[in-house]
Amino acid sequence: MRQFRRMTRTHCLGVKLLGLTLAFGLSATASAQMMITGAGATFPYPIYSKWFDAYAQVDPSVRFNYQSIGSGGGQKQILAQTVDFGASDGPMSDDNLSKAPAKILHIPTVAGADVVAYNLPGNPALKLDADTIAGIFLGEIKKWNDGKITALNPGVTLPDQEIVVVHRSDGSGTTYIWTDYLSKISSEWKTKVGTNTSVNWPTGIGGKGNEGVAGQIKQTPGALGYVELIYAIQNKMPYVDVKNASGKFVKASLDSITAAMATAQIPEDFRFSITNAPGDNAYPICGATWLLVYQQQKDAIKGKKLVEFLKWAQKDGEKMAKDLDYAPLPEPLQARVLKRINEIKF
Repeated sequence: MRQFRRMTRTHCLGVKLLGLTLAFGLSATASAQMMITGAGATFPYPIYSKWFDAYAQVDPSVRFNYQSIGSGGGQKQILAQTVDFGASDGPMSDDNLSKAPAKILHIPTVAGADVVAYNLPGNPALKLDADTIAGIFLGEIKKWNDGKITALNPGVTLPDQEIVVVHRSDGSGTTYIWTDYLSKISSEWKTKVGTNTSVNWPTGIGGKGNEGVAGQIKQTPGALGYVELIYAIQNKMPYVDVKNASGKFVKASLDSITAAMATAQIPEDFRFSITNAPGDNAYPICGATWLLVYQQQKDAIKGKKLVEFLKWAQKDGEKMAKDLDYAPLPEPLQARVLKRINEIKF
């Protein structure tokens, strides 16, 4: 009996020691995990979230903390070096790049589309052209039954109701794509408002992030605004077919984004625009999105991990794009981007 008690005490002690060892091991693993921080664009947030989750299975030693605060915020934070990478749907301007303490690289990831979403009784299918969209956002077309809108939509009964224009209130790459498009198709817009991540809006109410604009449109009868395609799909919001540069009405889709992307002239620094692209099948309000990283990484270990992730994103992450209604980069461009990633020093 005494021997049995001694064996039991020994067994319990062993279990406790094993438990402590496991607990210590888990604690050590948790503390050993490296946190890589990023901030910026809301446009690619759905696919970046998927990438970060998937990459945790590839390299469990790394975790990502990404704040979806808008492209303007992403550019500011990478300039201030408060994050390991920024994210933007508009390329950084020469002026902004000149403020950087060191060389910043633009790493394009995927392409998407801004869509014109709306909230009307019954949500009828609608078509708009460039002049009408510009007129609405300039505050010159004020009602849904305006003759310019009804002429484009024969057979659709539109209400005698004010159009509540909704736009972004924060610095935003989605806004950059939107205003880049409007500046190309409207000389009045280009002169009065221009292209930027944040502008002085002639009319409308603001929402923060794609999420905020989508929410404002859904809860405001008569509202119309621009959101990234996936946010419209996720929120089951109707969005218009837009007349493109070739005179064809096109709905935003993976195919029409890819058609626009195929026409892009990509410069050496990867800062490019694909709004108002030529081609019958090209959706006219498309844009790429970029990760912003310093060519010379301050932290060698973190820099190495960041580069490994960027290479994985180009090779494997791109394969996830279509499931989330983003267009992956064309393979020749992927090859060029991988070469650029190899230029990052750590």
